Amino acid sequence: MTERQAGQETAAVVRASLSDTVRLGATVLAPLLATGVIVRRPAAMALAERWQVDGPAVRLLQDLRTRYGPGPLRLEVPGRTVVLPLSAEDVRRVLHEGPEPFTPANREKKAALSPFQPHGVLISEGDIRTKRRRFNEAVLDTDLPLHHLSTAVVTAAREEARSLLGTAEATGHLGWDDFARGWWRLVRRVVLGDGARDDEVVTDQLRQLRTAGNWAYLGSRRTGVREQFQQRLRGHLRRAEKNSLASLVADAMDIDDLDAAGQVPHWLFAYDAGGIAVFRTLALLSAHPEQERAARDELTGVDLSGPQVLPVLRAALSEALRLWPTTPAILRDSTVDTDWYGTSVPAGTAFVVFTPFFHRDDTTLPFAHDFVPDIWLDGRASELPALVPFSAGPAECPGRNLVLLTMSALLAALLEQHRFRLLSGPSLDPGAPLPFTIDNFGLDFAVETADQSRPMSSRVGRQVG
Repeated sequence: MTERQAGQETAAVVRASLSDTVRLGATVLAPLLATGVIVRRPAAMALAERWQVDGPAVRLLQDLRTRYGPGPLRLEVPGRTVVLPLSAEDVRRVLHEGPEPFTPANREKKAALSPFQPHGVLISEGDIRTKRRRFNEAVLDTDLPLHHLSTAVVTAAREEARSLLGTAEATGHLGWDDFARGWWRLVRRVVLGDGARDDEVVTDQLRQLRTAGNWAYLGSRRTGVREQFQQRLRGHLRRAEKNSLASLVADAMDIDDLDAAGQVPHWLFAYDAGGIAVFRTLALLSAHPEQERAARDELTGVDLSGPQVLPVLRAALSEALRLWPTTPAILRDSTVDTDWYGTSVPAGTAFVVFTPFFHRDDTTLPFAHDFVPDIWLDGRASELPALVPFSAGPAECPGRNLVLLTMSALLAALLEQHRFRLLSGPSLDPGAPLPFTIDNFGLDFAVETADQSRPMSSRVGRQVG
């Protein structure tokens, strides 16, 4: 197929022209690298929101699909063959046919993740990957909506919510910096135990290593920081504090090829995206009265001091991740030559699923730019294989349910008796298309009691104690 065969329905693998390859680099790849693939850069995110960078990227891919057809688009770049799936079914194939012939241990991903998790399951291969994946699933209770440590998770979430509300009373607002400090206190408690609540050093060291990962091949290895981080992390894990994930890791730490401790950095990394999603969901609910009412109705009459699945809140969080994916590029490498519509694609090809394209494609999704949590409740999302906020297939996030539990528990505690009014950021008017790009660092909220009849200070004292 050539560009002259625009609109033809028969799928084929087509090689993009040099000019279109350059356009993709400038419109899709450059913003991804600028904003940070491993750690988001606040200044770059502010510019990305101002310029709405995901919009041109989605429109470019729509245009390329129209001109080249619905089959995968092949790009030849120096030293690498790259394939961009342009259909949902091709996304399904790439993500579900793994780890062979499509391995998650992609070359670029290895370069980005190895500074802080060289033995993480995502970049492991062969039998050791199977062993590490099994360990991750066992510790994280992958298939359970409520982790067996969920009571401790909920308790920690409610305590940190009270602390955040106290901060909001003292400052008159809740911005990202204060929220992020509270979120990481919660994450350290869940993963490493209450004794790690205030150990900001361990997560700061991890952030330094993740920042190096932003630069992939070009970044410094920061060997000294990594050794300090690993020593500090292992100290928390050896404490094996009851009711934390660390208590489930300690017994496996001496199994050399498993590297149980080496799996933990990715759990902390995954929780970073969780905090971003919670803050964005607060913004969405604050601007959408109907969906906010449904969320509050779910909390009415429910004992929130104990574990609850809270499907409406989980749906709202999943929808925030659809609208603004925290993993905008899902990477796979082919391990053998693969046949695509009669064309052989060589082993070693990088397959790149650009999630904003599939999540915000208004030519196929009638709700592309709307906040519609119901799609995660009524089965519509499950019928759309390219909606993948937690990836999909054998490499789907093993902590998906635990992260959703933690996010929804904190969100429920914040919403239980308080309302959040958005003071900054782009318009999230439910009567208009939602922005393609939103900067979580720039969001700021006024916090009020839920009945809005009394100032927060008249009630928050009893909440925070």
